[in-house]
Amino acid sequence: MIENGLTRVNQRHSVGLFSVGLDTYWGQFKGLKERLDGYNRAIAAKLEASGANVVNLGLIDCPEKAIAAGHAFRQADVDLIFLHVATYALSSTVLPVVRRAKVPVILLNLSPVAAIDYETFNQMKDRTTMTGEWLAHCQACSVPEISNVFPRCGIEFHQVTGMLDDKDVAWAEIEEWFSASQVAHSMEHNRMGVMGHYYSGMLDIYSDLTLESKVFGTHVEIVEVDELSALRSEIADGQLAERVELIRQSFDVQPDCSQVELECAARTSLALDLLVEKYRLGSLAYYYKGSGIAENEDALSSIIVGNSLLTARGIPVAGELEIKNVQAMKIMDCMGAGGSFTEYYANDYVDDVILMGHDGPGHIAIADGKPKLRPLGVYHGKVGSGLSIEMSVKHGPVTLLSVAEDGKGSLKLVVAEGESVAGPILEIGNTNSRYRFPIGARAFMQDWNREGAAHHCAIGLGRRHGQLARLAALLGIECVRVC
Repeated sequence: MIENGLTRVNQRHSVGLFSVGLDTYWGQFKGLKERLDGYNRAIAAKLEASGANVVNLGLIDCPEKAIAAGHAFRQADVDLIFLHVATYALSSTVLPVVRRAKVPVILLNLSPVAAIDYETFNQMKDRTTMTGEWLAHCQACSVPEISNVFPRCGIEFHQVTGMLDDKDVAWAEIEEWFSASQVAHSMEHNRMGVMGHYYSGMLDIYSDLTLESKVFGTHVEIVEVDELSALRSEIADGQLAERVELIRQSFDVQPDCSQVELECAARTSLALDLLVEKYRLGSLAYYYKGSGIAENEDALSSIIVGNSLLTARGIPVAGELEIKNVQAMKIMDCMGAGGSFTEYYANDYVDDVILMGHDGPGHIAIADGKPKLRPLGVYHGKVGSGLSIEMSVKHGPVTLLSVAEDGKGSLKLVVAEGESVAGPILEIGNTNSRYRFPIGARAFMQDWNREGAAHHCAIGLGRRHGQLARLAALLGIECVRVC
């Protein structure tokens, strides 16, 4: 398809699958190839059941087929390859595939059963039949050979060891690799808007935009605050009622929120939608101090509601031009975990919890109950006043994620798992929650701070370390687990 003179890229996430064997065996051992083909089909079916678009090249059993397979995977633009070792295979049958495809490789060392039935096996009369039966269970045999060759050829790979049985723990690992690859694909195709400028003096949040594109593949679109202001002026008064109704449906609007403030927030929300549509944004980082231009100050002081609505529908928005953290929020949202903007608020050593939250937008889709919409007479440390979000994150398991610089010229993921717990919060018109960590509040803060994460992070639902560690592996960066 041609759009604006350019070919639109097929952006669907795809994974490759192939099994390996040795063609010499097929004439020697009747039925072996058919059994191995069956293993391959079973794996493909399980991947497809997870929602994967699977490019399955079947059983590759000689170097000539391997060369063709490498071309086929490259032409199919797969994001990840699952290499299933079906039986013994020569490493020369494997290398051409992954060398040309040039995507991450997950080596599947999956046995068809937990153990061979030794008694039945040893009662077989024919030695050739016995050998064929053994080869049907010989998945582990060539894994060391492949594992030796790949590093010598500069090929990164990862392993999953277990059984074909879909109840085996290996399939949870495979699912995490698949999920991580989906996230990496989404980040590579994301268009991140950057609007305004940094909050002056917050040295920890200053970011290298080129590094963000290098690690994640993210496209960065610089957007002017003036453009948002101009779009606000184009919103007709007749459009406001429907958006105000959406705001009332999405938030517990407090009685002291005036109709004028609601309509102002609605106008900015509609303008944000136009801005996102124009630049096809999948995330946005913004901040604007204000310099006496009323239109711009009106736009940015009424932006919180619209940003929260965007965040809830998978377009995360981070204030204070927190580029690294909007990347973390996007990652968590791509995992289906949410990803709400947060920072330390206060310590509660009585209950051994940390209160964390932030002013501005919140991920209302992961709120505990309907978020409150409150008017604030002043945005602390910022220009203006207006409506703000007060919410807590749903109680239960949570994961904190920070995208941090590693001090060696790249990025790293800093991860902690904890619990969002019930209890009193600060009812100040901001997002804030109570979080408990398995290592305790004191140790958590010391260990987290030691990793050099900026003072903001993203909060998401569930235990996500496994997925995040695999995402980091696919991206070639470090993942540090605090707890």
